[in-house]
Amino acid sequence: MKKRILNTRTLSWENLKAKPVRTACLVVVAAILAFTLFGGSILALNFRQGLAAMTKRFGADLMVVPEGASEKAQSILLRGGAGYFYFDDAIVDRVARMEGIVCASPQFFLTSLSESCCDVMVQLIAYDPETDFVVQPWMAEKYGGSVEDGQLVAGSRIALRTDGTIRLLGHQYPVAARLSRSASGLDTSIFMTMNTMRLLIDRARGEGHDFLAVQEREMKQGAVSAVLAKIDPAEPPARLAQTIRQENAGVDVVVSQSIFSSISAALGGLVGYIHLFSILLWALAVIVLAAVFSGSIHERKKEFAVLRILGATRKKLIGMVLSESAITGLAGGIAGIILASLVIFPFSTLISERLELPYLDAPLFNILLLVFSCLFLAALVGPLASLYSALRISRAETYYTMREGE
Repeated sequence: MKKRILNTRTLSWENLKAKPVRTACLVVVAAILAFTLFGGSILALNFRQGLAAMTKRFGADLMVVPEGASEKAQSILLRGGAGYFYFDDAIVDRVARMEGIVCASPQFFLTSLSESCCDVMVQLIAYDPETDFVVQPWMAEKYGGSVEDGQLVAGSRIALRTDGTIRLLGHQYPVAARLSRSASGLDTSIFMTMNTMRLLIDRARGEGHDFLAVQEREMKQGAVSAVLAKIDPAEPPARLAQTIRQENAGVDVVVSQSIFSSISAALGGLVGYIHLFSILLWALAVIVLAAVFSGSIHERKKEFAVLRILGATRKKLIGMVLSESAITGLAGGIAGIILASLVIFPFSTLISERLELPYLDAPLFNILLLVFSCLFLAALVGPLASLYSALRISRAETYYTMREGE
C-alpha cells in the first residue's frame, strides 16, 4: 500500500474533493468575482488605450470644414461614417497664414460604392503629400518608403485581396501600406495622394460612373473637403477656432480637444461605474464567502478536534483552512478570467461599434499584468473571508468539542 504524506496542502485538497458541492459553490463565487474584476478592468484599459490612440492618430488640433458639415466630419473621424462636402481651396492659404497656426494641410473626401465596381464601401481621403502632417507620419511607423501616385494606404480594418490590392470604381489599386489601428473611423478609410484621387475619378468617369460628375468638377476647380491645422501650444484652440469662423464666412471649425474631452468624460463615467461595481462585488464576495466558511467550519468542528488529537497544531489547522480557501479562490479566478476572455476578446469590434467609443486591445504585457492581479485578488478573497473562522476553530477546546451533542 502506497504511503502518502498528509501535509497541509494534501489535507486541504482531500477535504475539497470530499465535499464537491460545497467546493463548487465556493469556486463559482470566486469565478463571478474574477469575471467581473477582469472583465471590467480589461474594458476600462482598452477604452483608455483606444482614446490615447485616437488622440495621437488624429494629429490635428483644428479641422476646418464647410458650414453645416461639422457633424459629418466628426462621424467620419469617430465612427467611420461616409460622406463628402467641399469648399474653395483658398481657405487653405488663409488658415495657414493666420497667427497661431503652425501648419495646415488640405484633404479631399470621396465615398466609394458597395456594388460590383468596388470590393467595399469605404471613405476615401486624399491628402497633400507636400503639407500633410497626419497620414504620412502615421504610415512611416510601418512603411519606410513613399507612396507613389496610383497607390493606396489602407486603414487597419480594410480587407485586401490576396495580391495586396483593392478594387475601387472598376479598377484595382495596389496598397502600399496598411496603417496601425487608431480606434477611430479612420481604421475603415482608405488614403491616397491628391494626384491618385484625380486619377481614380478620371478612370471612374471613363467607366461611366456619372455620380462622380460633381466630384470631378470640384477637383478640377481646386476644391477641398477639410483643412487640418496644427496650432501653437500657447494658443487656446477655442479662441483660434472662433477667429477662423469670424474671418472666413461659410466655415465650421471642429476642435479636436473638445471632441476628445467629451469622449474622455464619457469614458471616465463608464470606467468609474465599472470600478465601483467591482469594489462592491469584491466586498459582497468576502461577506458571502465568510458566511459559507463559517457554516462549513461549524459543521467540521469534530473533524478538526480529531486532527488536534492526532497531533495537528493550531497553526496547522489555520493553515489548512486558509489553504482550502486559497485553492478555491484561485480555481474560481482562473475560471472567471477564462470566461471573461471568451466574452471580451473575440467581440472587441462589436463592443466598440455598439458603445460608439474608442476601443483598442491593450498590449500583451498590460493584459498579463492584469491577469496576475485579478488572480491574486481572487486567491486573496478566500483567505480573508475564512480567517476569522479559522482562528475561532483553532482556539476551540478539543475535549468539549468531542463531547458536544452527547
